[in-house]
Amino acid sequence: MAREDFRMHRILTAEPSPLPFDPASTALVIIDMQRDFLEPGGFGESLGNDVSLLSAAVPPAKALLLAARAARLLVVHTREGHRPDLSDAPPSKLERGEPTARIGAPGPMGRILIRGEPGHDIIPELKPQDGEPVIDKPGKGAFYATELAEVLQARNIATLIVCGVTTEVCVHTTVREGNDRGYRCVVVGDACGSYIPEFHAAGLAMIKAQGGIFGWVSTSDDVIAALSPSG
Repeated sequence: MAREDFRMHRILTAEPSPLPFDPASTALVIIDMQRDFLEPGGFGESLGNDVSLLSAAVPPAKALLLAARAARLLVVHTREGHRPDLSDAPPSKLERGEPTARIGAPGPMGRILIRGEPGHDIIPELKPQDGEPVIDKPGKGAFYATELAEVLQARNIATLIVCGVTTEVCVHTTVREGNDRGYRCVVVGDACGSYIPEFHAAGLAMIKAQGGIFGWVSTSDDVIAALSPSG
């Protein structure tokens, strides 16, 4: 992890306390904003979920992405999915759910959670630019069995600004993994989403509880203000 230059610190309004950070050692990590999870007719909706609850996070996430690019932060995108032969999917994961809606089964946007299928791709509103790493992960957390740690270390990153879906699953798991590795993690609450609103609220509360046991929680407006030239 990076040793931050305290002369370059800005202050981010967050809970449970304001957070000093250096933009030069900060990355935006956008978790699993994939078509299959967010778009009508995708895998998420086929399971009976109201995908509009996730779509509410798209405008704040897009504003955050534009601000991060303008501030020249490292931007990292993640996608959950598996190899076509399912060799990276444990049997316990493959056995979950209805037989017609399991990983690898045909879905509305191709085989469910399979890399290279249309549903696996990131939504157009948040399409990665050339040079922005896209981390394909087989699990819920973005560090497990991926090159994320190496990507962050190469850029001397110390602080992670995290958004995406879903709050209580892939976002939470990534933040827990990042916290255990010594990263300071800030979750942007309005740029995250869950199919279950109570889980979204509880997930954010858990992160900032007990003095920030896993990290900090902020808003897209506050992060954008902190990243602005006068921030």
